[in-house]
Amino acid sequence: MAKMQQPAPRLTAGEKARVAVLVARMAKRGLADDRQMGGRVDQDDLEARVDRIIEGARKREEADKK
Repeated sequence: MAKMQQPAPRLTAGEKARVAVLVARMAKRGLADDRQMGGRVDQDDLEARVDRIIEGARKREEADKK
């Protein structure tokens, strides 16, 4: 069953910078993959880090509302 999408939380400037660096690293890994040998670059670790940043921002917003 698909997980329901929650609206994206507002990110602080630091969180935006961290996400931007991680996205740039994902792009760099994607460019480094030549795909001639069937290689697929694993970016799960970077995606998980972005997810943790967004989840932390979501928890921070919930705590601010209370």
